[in-house]
Amino acid sequence: MTISDLIRLLSDGEFHSGEQLGERLGVSRAAVWKQLRKLESLGIPMEAVKGQGYRLIERLELLDGGCIVAGLSREARPHLARLFVEESLPSSNAFLRERFSQGAGHGEVCLVEQQSEGRGRRGRTWVTPWGRTLMLSLGWRVEAGVASLEGLSLALGVALARVLERHGLRPRLKWPNDVLLQHDDGSLGKLAGILVEISGDAAGPCEVVVGMGINIDLPPAFREGIDQPVAAVHDQAPGLSRNALAIELLDELLPLLATFEQQGFAAWCRDWNARHAFAGCEVEILQRGVRESATAGDVDEAGNLWVQQAGRPVRLAGGEISVRGRP
Repeated sequence: MTISDLIRLLSDGEFHSGEQLGERLGVSRAAVWKQLRKLESLGIPMEAVKGQGYRLIERLELLDGGCIVAGLSREARPHLARLFVEESLPSSNAFLRERFSQGAGHGEVCLVEQQSEGRGRRGRTWVTPWGRTLMLSLGWRVEAGVASLEGLSLALGVALARVLERHGLRPRLKWPNDVLLQHDDGSLGKLAGILVEISGDAAGPCEVVVGMGINIDLPPAFREGIDQPVAAVHDQAPGLSRNALAIELLDELLPLLATFEQQGFAAWCRDWNARHAFAGCEVEILQRGVRESATAGDVDEAGNLWVQQAGRPVRLAGGEISVRGRP
């Protein structure tokens, strides 16, 4: 019996006794009780009524690998070598890096319900509630060197934005790898983060692991524990399915990675600038522990951000640089 097995039974809106759950799952009532306690520890809200049993207060949509593969377009499906759907992992990116070490990894996708050691840019922790995000990693091998991948994280942001816009969301892009959601009052909250990890010879070939974490439905109590403004897909598209979003996103990402080595970021540059969250705004640049003020301009065809400092143009190439909208 897995957590997913139990959630499927409890998500039908009906009450189930411990005895019924044990019979359906083929385990003892003690084993059921242990898993129910685990659901509570994962922050999954559950209702218990004496004499009736247990049910989830809110239905959770579980990731369905078969549904996702079957839903892929004819353009994307040939690029997918294998899809993994895991309940819990330390890191889906680390999972695919291990697959590369085993001689696999190319064209493989890993989706996970929850990560315990997910990382964002500059080593920050990416915390996720169970079953309420879309945590996706994709492995790809390119024959050219690292230079051919300039601007890849920005192109990935555009791909995600395009998907979200089809469902009425208003995503904005923050250089170099964040996707923000613009609310009705004009405020911005972090919706998604992108992490691109590259290994191999600088002159090629290289192995790329793309990690993307998207907030789908964040409970109020969870938001209160986060030290920055956040947003979730269901803030503006409450009916959007996680599985449907995974299908649409892979339909964009797989062809993108298949052609990026030849096209480069130039094919995506205009679309990124059209969604630039801070174009023309006063920003702060954090580099090697030093903060400096600047005015943000556009990104160029290599994915660099141009800013104005003391009346002169300065090119920011990424690395340890973070651009933040000033309050």
